[in-house]
Amino acid sequence: MPLRLPDKLPAIDLLNHENIFVMDDTRAHSQDIRPLRIAILNLMPLKITTETDLIRLLSNTPLQLDISFMKLKSHTPKNTPIEHMMMFYRDFAEMRNEKYDGMIVTGAPVEQLEFEEVSYWDEITDIFEWAKTHVTSTLYICWAAQAGLYYHYGIPKYPLPMKMFGIFPQKPLDPKLPIFRGFDDEFMMPHSRHTEIRREDILANPALTLIAESEECGVSIVMARGGREFFITGHLEYAPNTLDNEYKRDKDIRKDVAPPQHYYKNDNPNNPPMVTWRSHANLFYTNWVNYYVYQETPYNIDDIA
Repeated sequence: MPLRLPDKLPAIDLLNHENIFVMDDTRAHSQDIRPLRIAILNLMPLKITTETDLIRLLSNTPLQLDISFMKLKSHTPKNTPIEHMMMFYRDFAEMRNEKYDGMIVTGAPVEQLEFEEVSYWDEITDIFEWAKTHVTSTLYICWAAQAGLYYHYGIPKYPLPMKMFGIFPQKPLDPKLPIFRGFDDEFMMPHSRHTEIRREDILANPALTLIAESEECGVSIVMARGGREFFITGHLEYAPNTLDNEYKRDKDIRKDVAPPQHYYKNDNPNNPPMVTWRSHANLFYTNWVNYYVYQETPYNIDDIA
């Protein structure tokens, strides 16, 4: 079954051109199936791009997913038309009495601020707390992973002298986990961040399990509460040209940004990117939906606790 998306969402047309099957609400209502409810809290500036990136990965599951986009009342996006936000997004305040089988919290361009300095910190930590009892499994991505680890488990972040930027090999530390079912001994993951969390801090907390890491970029995936929480420091969802766009945006205005590593053919920015992470990205999201959402969530969604 494909994803169930709001009618007229821009990602529908974009992904149809990529031969990816998605379903709008009108068609979905004709199917007598209890779809899995997935909330996406999209904190990225280019919201339509991020919507498309995530929907592209979620579309490969055989299950029907009902996608809801969440927004913050305490933050107004500057790079997305207000009409788009009003049509496709709902405030957390409107959703807080609902329950969801899965949730994704994206990164945000605020990682060089202290957590408490982020203007919407109070609201987002309210959401983090709510998710513990209202969502079966939550994926925290990049800054959201750092924020979630800090809020839930007191894990600090540390500044990097140069941006961690590129496509880096990752090693699954427990290949028998369902999230890694079908994975190779090594997989690639895009990273784009100015801060890091450290291995020793994760290992010192018995509530956390480090499940993937890299010799080059450190901690990549942390699991907690038996898979009810995943913290991903990179961006498996990134499209092929995302790092290229970021590099061209920043290369002449920042001194701490070098060309992304292991990304361009022959590491030459004049060459096109080499896509080396797509298959494992699709597998990761499919495994998450199947083994940590569908297999774990109660049939009666109100029983989530």
